Amino acid sequence: MTGGDFVAPAGARHYEGGLTAFVLITCMVAAMGGLIFGYDIGISGGVTSMEPFLQKFFPSVIKKMNDATAQENEYCKFDSQLLTLFTSSLYLAALVASVFASAATRTFGRKFSMVVGGIVFLVGAILNGIAENIEMLIIGRILLGVGVGFANQSVPVYLSEMAPPTMRGALNIGFQMAITIGILIANLVNYGTAQIKGGYGWRISLGLAAVPALIMTVGGLLLPDTPNSLLERGKTEKAKKMLQRIRGTPNVDDEFQDLIDASDAAKEVQNPWKNILYPRYRPQLVITFLIPFFQQLTGINVIMFYAPVFFKTLGFGDDASLMSAVITGCVNVVATLVSVFAVDRLGRRILFLEGGTQMLICQVAIGVILGLKFGVNGSGQMSKTDADIVLILICAYVAAFAWSWGPLGWLVPSEINPLEVRSAGQSINVAVNMLFTFLIAQAFLSMLCHLKFGLFFFFAVFVLIMTVFVYLFLPETKGVPIEEMNLVWKAHWWWARYVPDDSPPTSGSLQLTTSKAV
Repeated sequence: MTGGDFVAPAGARHYEGGLTAFVLITCMVAAMGGLIFGYDIGISGGVTSMEPFLQKFFPSVIKKMNDATAQENEYCKFDSQLLTLFTSSLYLAALVASVFASAATRTFGRKFSMVVGGIVFLVGAILNGIAENIEMLIIGRILLGVGVGFANQSVPVYLSEMAPPTMRGALNIGFQMAITIGILIANLVNYGTAQIKGGYGWRISLGLAAVPALIMTVGGLLLPDTPNSLLERGKTEKAKKMLQRIRGTPNVDDEFQDLIDASDAAKEVQNPWKNILYPRYRPQLVITFLIPFFQQLTGINVIMFYAPVFFKTLGFGDDASLMSAVITGCVNVVATLVSVFAVDRLGRRILFLEGGTQMLICQVAIGVILGLKFGVNGSGQMSKTDADIVLILICAYVAAFAWSWGPLGWLVPSEINPLEVRSAGQSINVAVNMLFTFLIAQAFLSMLCHLKFGLFFFFAVFVLIMTVFVYLFLPETKGVPIEEMNLVWKAHWWWARYVPDDSPPTSGSLQLTTSKAV
């Protein structure tokens, strides 16, 4: 039965030049902006499982864990709204910051936003490391969130604009690669600081967030601006010279003309937030909203945030729970490498569909095992074999996410929006991502307590829905020049109705074939 049509590029226009050492190094430095996001994701769950940290800031959690008279419910060991606020407050701040970062990125350039994000994140890291009360801790987290909001707004767009079309996927995924490396480093730091006697290991874990912040700040100061950003700010000659430099050839007239046409169209748009609501941008708006929404409802961040807490809930000891988080972090990094090498060869759709199917199977299996072992009342024990099976399933689930929804959740929204609404589109992407990251982070421990093993079935339902959505509504964007993306929508079975005939690509032609998704 026909599920819908999808569009695949068959003969996208090719510009002269290609991947140069300058672009590769530049994109690697820019991608380091993902380190601050990844380090924070990994560090939060580790410190919230450390007893000295809980004793100082969340004594009620320690009291609940040590209360021998209370009826033991494995699902509810860590249920505390204040504890989850420590984790989730960052993402609420990032949501608000992304709105201001959108205007800053458009007005002052992508690298400006990176530097601002790095500096604010650095201050937040220092404040968290020296925190003496819950107020200092939460204020520090809010500053970290502002840094993350600026970084996530600017870095993916920067990478997409610097990369040649044939390598855009791999270079953009450098951002997700940095996120996964940040998570792994944080897990290793947590494992090491948990061994420190004296109860101050959590301070080192939180304070070391200053290191990726410094890397991002210094890197941002050294990076050049993208040709797109320079044109957007009226620096035509600098833009052409930069394009020649990043493509490694003086023959960039075709691509440069496309960028000029896109820039001219962008300058006619006084309010990108208003314009992105017009029907002609409906495909970009819907996908830019739903991709980050679905990305968070895969449930991945509850594993990344709370991995040590979750493994302790399953009966792992303190060290074993932290080491299990390290294992999942290693899987995350390796699987992201798969996406780097596959995304520009196999395309976006196949990775989305395979990853979604694998995550669905793993979540259902985990839910069944937890249901059989802990039941509805949350009492019971898991044997070492059962715990190892759950760990393997979680690793398979993390791997599927890491080569699909993880990197592609940032790549696709950053490459589909035309220049005139790109800053608004990326801001929507970051804001939706941060909003649902906040909501899920804030609700997870309570949801685990009340939904119990059903929580994994809850996320499995959304994974099923998002996989069907990709199958029907997401066209293939592999190899399509970023300023010629409009013809992808024109040839799609559903989105074509929203794209007017007077909305061609900037120049040239893009031959597309339409095929059936069966």
